[in-house]
Amino acid sequence: MALIKKPETGMKDILPEEMEIRDFVSRTARQTYASYGFEHIETPCVEHIENLSSSQGGENEKLIFKIMKRGEKLDLSAAKEENDLCDAGLRYDLTLPLARYYALHQAELLTPFKAFQMGSVFRAERPQKGRFRQFTQCDIDILGESGTMAEIELITATTELLSKIGFSGFTVRISDRRLLGAMADYSNIPAEKRDEAFIILDKMDKIGLEGVKEELGKNGFAEEAQERFLSLFTEKEQGIEGIRALAEKLGAAADPAREDLEHIIRMVSAVKKADFRILFDPTLVRGMSYYTGTIFEIEMDEFGSSVAGGGRYDGMIGRFTGSDVPACGFSIGFERIITILMDRKFQIPGRAGRKAILVEKGAGEDVLKKAMAKAEELRGNGDTALVCRMAKNKKFQKESLAGRGYGEFIEFYKEG
Repeated sequence: MALIKKPETGMKDILPEEMEIRDFVSRTARQTYASYGFEHIETPCVEHIENLSSSQGGENEKLIFKIMKRGEKLDLSAAKEENDLCDAGLRYDLTLPLARYYALHQAELLTPFKAFQMGSVFRAERPQKGRFRQFTQCDIDILGESGTMAEIELITATTELLSKIGFSGFTVRISDRRLLGAMADYSNIPAEKRDEAFIILDKMDKIGLEGVKEELGKNGFAEEAQERFLSLFTEKEQGIEGIRALAEKLGAAADPAREDLEHIIRMVSAVKKADFRILFDPTLVRGMSYYTGTIFEIEMDEFGSSVAGGGRYDGMIGRFTGSDVPACGFSIGFERIITILMDRKFQIPGRAGRKAILVEKGAGEDVLKKAMAKAEELRGNGDTALVCRMAKNKKFQKESLAGRGYGEFIEFYKEG
């Protein structure tokens, strides 16, 4: 039986042209984040199933690739449910592994600790453009900083990175989970139905205000609660004035979040290097259940959805240690960024010159030595030098090499 050539559904092979762009983005991320003092770390792609299923990952917990127990630990006859058969799983994001890492190594790390991670994560979901079952995440997190300095640095570092890889004119949307709680209080939404209301609200950009109202009605929310709740969302994206107007309606419970959001917007606007807008969006929810305060996303018109997101998750590390640690993070959608750059036919800036040295078949050692010496000379000057045998169809060979960025050809022929 012939082996299967195609990769598993939702996973893909990466061709050299895309790999070059991925390497460029990865390299730029490492350089940019290092300049802000973020330290590069790595965690295993396999995590304890108890950690992955700890109600910290929201909907992603339904998408875990689980790993079966091995050897004597695997007892099929005694298993009563799926989790009796597994003891580990592939990580679905980088945040929960970071929390475990920090809980274990806290005494060896700086405070606050600024972490940079890049690696594969896995989710058993329906693949679509820019969304895969195995994909790369690129995260920065600040642990141990309770003030808004964390949010300001995360936003400025991430937007600077996006600017360096060719993006401008995008929008940073920002809100606060504490405001959502105050909105629920204002609307008399029962505590047990708040998460449901927020999940519906999160669809606002897809189904609009009327669609949200219809779904709230279908899910049993009282008419008065619907009206009060929806009255808070007359405009989607607003500046500081919008935060103040909303906080005035909500009363003193909204003041801590209002003060933090105003400070973050003022500071980011004052120090930013990239070309973008930062706006308050009261409909922003973020799906992860672990967020406790500020939340933010970056939207680009050409993609039609967010390409980066994050927020404050002050309660997660305490699940490991019994003592909460302030934590805030921002993740760029690495695969979405690559998809946009590939669609743009992005050219890597400042790429070294590419020169191909073609050696005629049958050339002797002396000719080959000259070709190799020429290649070393070119590489010493900072160029990329490819040495290969001259094909029978030299015209097609050159066209293929030109398509991979080789702009100069140097030919060596056999003696005589």
